[in-house]
Amino acid sequence: MARTMEWAARAEHLGGVPRKLVIGAVGAFAKTVSCLMNRTTVHNADTLFRLVRSRTPGVPLITVSNHMSTLDDPAMWGFRGFPIFNTKLARWVLTAEDICFKNAVHSYIFRVGKCIPITRGGGIYQEHMNEALERLNDGEWVHTFPEGKVYQDDAPIRRLKWGTASLIVRAPKTPIILPIVHHGFQEVMPENYMFGRRPPVPLCNKKIDIIIGDPVQFDLPAMRQTAISESRNAKFPTSGWPSTPDGLDEAAQKCLYSAISEQIRAAMDRLRSFRKKILKS
Repeated sequence: MARTMEWAARAEHLGGVPRKLVIGAVGAFAKTVSCLMNRTTVHNADTLFRLVRSRTPGVPLITVSNHMSTLDDPAMWGFRGFPIFNTKLARWVLTAEDICFKNAVHSYIFRVGKCIPITRGGGIYQEHMNEALERLNDGEWVHTFPEGKVYQDDAPIRRLKWGTASLIVRAPKTPIILPIVHHGFQEVMPENYMFGRRPPVPLCNKKIDIIIGDPVQFDLPAMRQTAISESRNAKFPTSGWPSTPDGLDEAAQKCLYSAISEQIRAAMDRLRSFRKKILKS
């Protein structure tokens, strides 16, 4: 289903009118949830503003965040001052195919809204990961939830899936990586609100905190060499991955993706700890 909707994701589709309508409606919803129904505070918003609005042309951006509710995207972009209605600046986001692309109507809306369908469990070499790489090659902004699913308990950041790390390594143009941690959306849209279900509408009068970090720096050439060395003694199950253009075999890729993912996870966990310090001060 999702594959047949690639045309709807193109900026020129029907002159861009459907995209403007969908992003406008979604943006209004996000602003309502974050600014009107609830109280949202953002730390270090200027860094996100700068990277979204005025990073060097052609340089791609990947933002990564924890995943506390089905509302995280788009509601986390609804805070005051963020250019959520700008279709050119709007993020592309990796979304679960089984949730967002259940039928033709949903597929069309999410495609127009700059969503890329990902099959959970489909691996990092699934078809639409190539689409994400194309968006990065175009210098676009892509958002990912590297934990891979919603976790609503206030706990340390879990081990990350390797998909985001693979995008960083395989992207034709090295992206900027910006970590974000948020808290409060799990109260706006709890998974087990009544009879084990989510509420029919977002809840109100909740406090939402969004902590934006600084870009994570990677020494990819050095990390590649370390991965090659470590892979000689590593024991990973074989998945049949192709070698990368720079010659990394599957074992070396897995060592490299693991190291990158751990560095991102640690950066996100530091943001989580920073939020707790703010609350105590």
